[in-house]
Amino acid sequence: MTDAVGSIDMPDAQDEAPESRKTRKGGKRGKKGPLKRLALFYRQIVAELRKVVWPTRNQLTTYTTVVIIFVVIMIGLVTVIDYGLSNAAKYVFG
Repeated sequence: MTDAVGSIDMPDAQDEAPESRKTRKGGKRGKKGPLKRLALFYRQIVAELRKVVWPTRNQLTTYTTVVIIFVVIMIGLVTVIDYGLSNAAKYVFG
């Protein structure tokens, strides 16, 4: 009985790694100096920032307004709860 090409029992010839070949410890990055690695890191940061979808001025204004209103509401809620608990504590403990 023969196995299909690429099966687990009989891998393809391409899948077998030659044993005479030595792998480097660091790969491509292992041979670069610290300044070249730092420059590569900076280039990658710039490339990722170019992919970001930045909000428009109108969206930024809307988001900022929503956050400020939410923070004001939360401050008011915490203030009311704190005032109520402090009066309850004064009533209970006298």
